[in-house]
Amino acid sequence: MSAKHQWKFFRAGGFDQVQLDSGADLLALKELDQKLWVALSCPTRGIEFDTRTLDLIDSDGDGRVRANEVLAAIDWAAGRLKDASLLVKGGDRLALANIDNSTDGGRQLLASAQLILKSLGKSNAAEISLADMADIGKLVAGQAFNGDGVVTPNQDAATTAIIGDIIRCTGSTPDQGGEAGVDQALAEQFFAGVADWIEWHKIAETDSSILFLNDKTNEAADTFHAVQDKVADYFTRCQLASYDARAADPLSRSVADYQFLATQSLSAQSSEVAGFPLATIAPDKALPLIHGINPAWQAKLRALNELVVKPLLGEKAELTADEWELLCDKFSAFDGWQGARPDTGVAQLGHERLSAILVGQEPTDLLALIEQDKAVAAEVKAIDDVERLLHYQRDLYTLVNNFVSFRNFYTGREKAIFQVGTLYLDGRSCELIVKVEDVNKHAGFATMSGVCLVYCDCVRGTDKMSIAAGFTAGDADYLLVGRNGVFYDRKGQDWDATIVRIINHPISLRQAFWSPYKNLIRMISEGLQKLAAAKASAAETGLIKAVTESGKAVVANPAPVVPKPMFDVGKFAGIFAAIGLAIGAIGGIFASVVGGLLGLKFWQIPLALAGLLLLISGPAVMLAWFKLKKRSLAPILDANGWAINARARINIPFGTSLTRLADLPAGASRSLVDPYAEKQTVWPFYVLIAGGLCALVVLWYVGFFGHH
Repeated sequence: MSAKHQWKFFRAGGFDQVQLDSGADLLALKELDQKLWVALSCPTRGIEFDTRTLDLIDSDGDGRVRANEVLAAIDWAAGRLKDASLLVKGGDRLALANIDNSTDGGRQLLASAQLILKSLGKSNAAEISLADMADIGKLVAGQAFNGDGVVTPNQDAATTAIIGDIIRCTGSTPDQGGEAGVDQALAEQFFAGVADWIEWHKIAETDSSILFLNDKTNEAADTFHAVQDKVADYFTRCQLASYDARAADPLSRSVADYQFLATQSLSAQSSEVAGFPLATIAPDKALPLIHGINPAWQAKLRALNELVVKPLLGEKAELTADEWELLCDKFSAFDGWQGARPDTGVAQLGHERLSAILVGQEPTDLLALIEQDKAVAAEVKAIDDVERLLHYQRDLYTLVNNFVSFRNFYTGREKAIFQVGTLYLDGRSCELIVKVEDVNKHAGFATMSGVCLVYCDCVRGTDKMSIAAGFTAGDADYLLVGRNGVFYDRKGQDWDATIVRIINHPISLRQAFWSPYKNLIRMISEGLQKLAAAKASAAETGLIKAVTESGKAVVANPAPVVPKPMFDVGKFAGIFAAIGLAIGAIGGIFASVVGGLLGLKFWQIPLALAGLLLLISGPAVMLAWFKLKKRSLAPILDANGWAINARARINIPFGTSLTRLADLPAGASRSLVDPYAEKQTVWPFYVLIAGGLCALVVLWYVGFFGHH
C-alpha cells in the first residue's frame, strides 16, 4: 500500500472500514489492500441499485460486479473529468465545462455531448443530463449513419436494388433501429458468390462439349437424367438374357406378378407399374422409343426421344445399347461441369442480372456506404460514453460505500443497496430485508449468520417475490409460518407478505431472560390441557358405554331397579387426602422459600431474590449473549451471491436499531381502563394461601421453626 495517501478508517460491525470522503480517496482506492474491502463482488440483480449502471460496470457481462471492475470504472470516469471530486458530489447533471478535453477520449466525449444537445434543440446548453439520454437510442438509430456498419435499403434506386438482392440471396442483419440491412460481411459474401458463379459459367462458354445443345442443354440433361437409371436397368437385363436365355422371362417379370396386378385398379402413374422394366426383355434387344413401352415411362421416353435422341442421333424408333453409351458419354462433360457448380444462392438472380452486377458500379457504391457508416462508430461510441459518464458520476460513490465499505448500512443514514424495503409484522418493523430467489437454497447457508430470519412470499397483483427478514429485537413467540404482514419496497409500494419459513436464533436478551418461565408455563399449560382432554374423553366414553349397555340390558331382559349406593365417605376421603397432600407439598415449598427469606436480614432479601432469578435465567441469558455477539451479516449476503470479505457483525445495540418495536408516540395520553377486561379469579390464590398456612402450622408443630 502506498504511503502517499492518508487513509481514514471507522470501526463498525466489529471491524475497521475505510472512510471514502473525497475524489482523492476514490483515485487511491486501487492502492488499498483488497483484504480491507468489505465486499469483493456483488450480483447485478436483486439489489436496490440502478441496473444500467451495474451493467456498464460489469465489463465481462457475467452478471457480477467485481472489485477490479469497480476500480476500472473509477479510473475511466476520473480520466474524463477535470475533477474527480465530481464523483463524490454526484447528481445526474454534468456541466460540459467539467469534461476533460485534454485527451482524445475526453474531446470525443465532449463533441458527442454537444451533438446530442444539438439534436435535441439545445445547442446553447451548458450541461447535459441523464434525462437528455432517455431517447438517445432512437436518435442514433434514426441517423443516416449510426456506426453499426449496416446499410438498409433506404438508398438510391440502384443501391436499394442490390441490397434487396443480397438480402434475398444471403440473408440480412438488423441495424441499430431493428431494420433489416446488410453489413460488409454479407456484401462481400454475396459479391464473392457472384464472381464465383460468373467464373464457373465461363467454363461452359469456352468448352463446347459442355453446352453441346446450346440453350437446350439444361433441359435435355434433366430429361436424360430422369430416365438414365431406368434405361441402364433395361439394357443390363437384356445383356443378362443374352448371357442366359432362360433369364429373359423372369427378368421381364413373372406371370404371378401380372396376376397380382390384375386384381388391382391400375393407372400409368402406379408405382407397381413403374417398377416393371421399360420393355419386355430379350437377348441384346434395342430399347423401343415409340411402341411396346411400359405405360408409366412412355411420356419420359417420348421426351428423351424429342430432346436428346433426335438432336444427337436423328429420327429413331429404337435405341441400341451402343447408342445409349454414346449418349452417356455426351453428357459426361456437362455432368462434370454441374458438379463444380458453386454452392451459393445467387443463381436465383439469373445469369444476366449476375453479369450486370459484376461489371456495374453497385458493389463499389455499397461498400463505400458501409465504410461511411463504420466511420462514425467512434462518434456513436462516444455517445454511449456520455451516458456511461453520467451514470458513473451519479452512482459510483454510492456503490463504493456499499461495496468497499458498508458505510450506508452501519451509519443508518441511508439504506444499504442490499436492503430492499421494510417489513411490518407482529408489532415490529424490520429493516434488514434482502431479496432471495430460492428460499431453501438461501436458508441452507444463511443459517450460519446467527440471525433469526423470517422468509416471506410477497405478492402485489400478479407480481411475486421472496424476501428474508432479520428479526433482531423482541421475541419469537408469535412468529409462525402462515402469519401475514405487509412489506413496503424502496418505492413505497405495499406487498402482501406471508411467512413461509423461519430460521430460529436468539433475538434479544429479554427473550432469553423470560424464556425459562415461559417454557415452564407452557409445559404446565400443555400438561393440564392434555390431562383435561384425557379426563373429558374418558368421561364421555364411559357415559356412552353405560347408556348403550343399559339400553341393551333393558331391551333384552328388563332388570329390577337397583337402589343407588350410599355415599362412600372412605373413598372420597382418600381423594381429599391426596388433594391435601398436593396442596401441602406446594405450601411446603412456598413455606421453605418464605422461611428461608424470613431468616435473612432485610437487606439480604433483594439479593436472594436476584440470585434466584439469576440462577433460573442466567444460563439462558448468557448463552443468548454469546450467540447475539456472533451474529453476522456476511452469510445472509453470501447466500445471495455476494463475496463478503469481512465478518460484518450485528451486535446487540446495532441489531436493536434494525428492528423497531411498537411504541406509543411521545406525549400521547393512555387510559388503563379496559371495559372488556376479564375479571380476575381469586379463589386459587385463597386455596394456595390456605394450603401454605396449613403447611406453616404443621411445620411449626413438628419443630421446624425451633419450637419444642
